[in-house]
This record gives sequence, C-alpha cells and structure tokens, in this order.
Amino acid sequence: MANKEILLVVDVFSNEREIDKEIVFQAIESALEAATIKRYNGNVKVRVAVDRRTGDYVTHRGWEVVAPNPDLPRDVEFPLNQILLEVAQFDNPDAKIGDVVWEEVESVDFGRIAAQTAKQVIIQKVRDAERNKIVEAYKARVGELITGTVKRIEKGAVYMDLGGHVEAYIAKEDMIPRESMRLGDRIRGYLKDVRLENKGPQLFVSRTAPELLTALFRLEVPEISDGSIEIMGAARDPGSRAKLAVKSNDPRLDAVGSCVGMRGARVQSVTNELAGERVDIIIWNPSDAQFVINAMSPAEIQSIVIDEDKHSMDVAVASASLSQAIGRGGQNVRLASQLTGWELNVIDASKAEESSEAAANKTKQLFIDLLDIDEEIAAILVEVGFNTIEEIAYVPANEMLEIEEFDEEIVEELRNRAKDALLISAIAAEEIIENPPEEVEITLSNVEGMDSGLEEKLNANGVLTLDDLAELSIEDLQNIANVDEDRAAKLIMKAREPWFADAKSA
Repeated sequence: MANKEILLVVDVFSNEREIDKEIVFQAIESALEAATIKRYNGNVKVRVAVDRRTGDYVTHRGWEVVAPNPDLPRDVEFPLNQILLEVAQFDNPDAKIGDVVWEEVESVDFGRIAAQTAKQVIIQKVRDAERNKIVEAYKARVGELITGTVKRIEKGAVYMDLGGHVEAYIAKEDMIPRESMRLGDRIRGYLKDVRLENKGPQLFVSRTAPELLTALFRLEVPEISDGSIEIMGAARDPGSRAKLAVKSNDPRLDAVGSCVGMRGARVQSVTNELAGERVDIIIWNPSDAQFVINAMSPAEIQSIVIDEDKHSMDVAVASASLSQAIGRGGQNVRLASQLTGWELNVIDASKAEESSEAAANKTKQLFIDLLDIDEEIAAILVEVGFNTIEEIAYVPANEMLEIEEFDEEIVEELRNRAKDALLISAIAAEEIIENPPEEVEITLSNVEGMDSGLEEKLNANGVLTLDDLAELSIEDLQNIANVDEDRAAKLIMKAREPWFADAKSA
C-alpha cells in the first residue's frame, strides 16, 4: 500500500524536531502496529514495514509454533497467536517449535488510523529520541560551567532554560542561600550530573559546589586557562565566604595578584556571580603545615602540633586573634579544614604553652623515674624531642650522638636502661593480666619471688624498702644478687606496681 502522507509526516517531524528520519519511520511503524492489533481485538503478533523511499508499507501477522497439547490434541491454548507444529509445516516445512511464522495480512489505512493512537505513539517516540539526543549532547559536559536563563521557580528550586528546548534543574539545596532570582535572569551553574528519567532528561546543576568557584575563576583568569596558574583546591560556605588555593607554575607570576585582578576586578566578577560571596585567595604550599598557616589567613598562627595518626593539627593562635582564627560560627577554621584536608583544632597559644609545658614536665619526670637519670639529662631528652621510652631505646645511636651533651657512654647507658624499662613493663603487664594485684600492702619481705637469702643481700646493700627495690635496674639487681634477668625483671616490676596504680588513679 503506497502512502505519500507517510513521507510528508516524516519530513515534518524530522525537520521541526531535528530528529533522525529513521526514528520517525519507526514511530509510524509502531503506530500502524498498534492500530492493527486494535482491529483484531486481541493480543496478536503484528509487524509493519514501511518502505523508506516510497512510503509503501506491508503488514504481517505472526503465530508462535507450539507442540500439540494432550488435553487439546487438535487445538491450541491461545488461537490468536499460536499455531500447531503440523499446521505450520504445511506452508513452512522447516518450521520448528518456538519459531514464529508470519503471514501477510491486509494493512490498515494510514489515513483512517485512530488519530490519537498514532499521534501519541509518534510523539512518544520522538520525545524519547529528543531525550536521548539531549543526554548524549550534555553527558560529555558534566563538570563544566553552563549558562542559561531562569525559566521558572518552584518551591525554591529553579529551572534553567539552556536554549534548544533544553532545560536544567537546580534543586533548592543546590541554590545559594538567600539568593534572589527572577524570571529571565541570566545565571551560571556547575553541571554535576545528567540522567535520563521517566519525566525526561534531567540536567542537574549546582550553584553551591566548590567546582563552580574554580570554573568561574578559570573563565575570568586567562593565566589559569593556559596553565601558568593552577587551582589546587576550593572550599565554600555558599553565599558567604570561600577559600581558593592556587599556585604559580611561572616564577614571574604572582598567583594571588593574577586572580584578584586590577583593582580586584577579576575576583569581584566572581563575587558578583555568587551573590556577594567573599573569596580569599590562598597560596598553596607543598608543606602541609605551611599550607594550613596560609589557609587560616587572615589569622596569624604561632605554632602547630601535627598528629599524623589522626590526620589532625592543633593550631595555636594568640588570645586576641582567637575569634578571628575560628571565624563566625567556626567558618574560617571549617573552610581551612576543607581546603587543606586536615582536621584543625584552634587553641589559645597561652593555654597551649601551658599544656605543652605540663606535658614536657610529665615526660621529664617519667624519664627520671623509669631511667633513673637526673633532671638535667631528662630535660635534654625532652628538649630534643624524645617523648617515650621506646624512642630512646630504639632510635639509632648515631642520632643520639648528635646531641652535644651526650657521648657514646651516655648514649649506650640510656639505651640499655630504656630497653630494661620496656622489658620490665612488658613483663609487668603480662604478670598483672595473669595475676591481678590484690588489695593488700606489698612489702619487701612478701614480694613474689623473694626469699630470705635474697632479702638479706638486698638489705646488706641498702635496699630496705619496696621503693628501694623499685628504683633498681635489672643490672643493679643482678650485681647485688646472683639472679637471672627474668627473675630480676619480675621482682622489680612487682615492686613498681604501686607506681602504676598511682599513675592510673591520677
């Protein structure tokens, strides 16, 4: 059946919607199939093929080839779309069970198709093609800056008209707080996702993403586009304040000055686009500590203590600058933390100094007690950065020899005493786990492992009390009495149990 009207419909839809003609032909075929199925008043198999050159089309009806049913040996369960194998093989000797055999039937007249059915099928097919076209066009642009006009505003969300029957969606949470929008306003946004959904292609745009800030600076600052200046990170409190980290790949260029522009023109242009959001330009530094110092600007940092395990830093500032460092509602430190990737704790420098001094005194006393050294040597160890017995025991000897006040003999003695203290602690920990100390007073005479002969030797050498025994090193005890290292360690550790108990209660 020839039908020039089909070719006319294809041309009109293809030209008006900028859709491939093949898509429209397929839509018409689907419409004709739907109309044919409706004519048979049942769930029949139908296929229509339209000649792309002439508009001629033919219709075929199909039946599935099935085996005889024992209950219905000469009939099929669904006669509208099934046929027995033996019947199918009359005309198609090669037919097998499961095949579909097709027979040409009278085609419906295209001009007499229910208009609504044909229209809906064609429009739906065309819409699907348009959606796929939009998705394909914008999928590659995810991560880019896009520009459009405000088409409509619904419950705080904004729909942007991008032109060409394409619109983008900005959710309420992706809008800058308290930003005033009016229909027709020209705005920019960061295209963060493109998805094909039931209600059509959705282009999701954000005006709060840090990437929007970097994209705007890339647009305003030619030196960023050509690679002379590199953006290293960005953090935003949308509509209020932002921090941008940059570095210069050209020693002749001032990265901050280039981003700010003549009389602040460049940064002001970005600020205007972001509803007055103030932007601090920060110089990036490969040193984490220096980068944090830069990021905390304008607050002046007095000292930083880094905890690599927790990936955090204690940032000490003067009391007068404390509020500035923290910022309103913690804004400054929060943005600096986001920008650098470190958890930042702002503390008062005076309190930090007191805390540091207290910690140093505690460490110094620990060295005095466990290593049996005088205060001067303990102070030197703390001053050069030793914090634990383990560090003293296992730091390379050549590093300790770099300390001006120490010679080989002192270093060797300190390392040995530190190792003894660690051994005693380990044995004690195991002993306490296996035999928890009872709430009884422990004296020299009833220390576990003590005998009368050993006690006499200790007394003869001035070791009269529990504290006297606790203050001995393993080597000292072995020199006084002929005992092995393991026994000496257990005796000394037993004597030191009250120390650990006191430290724990404190």
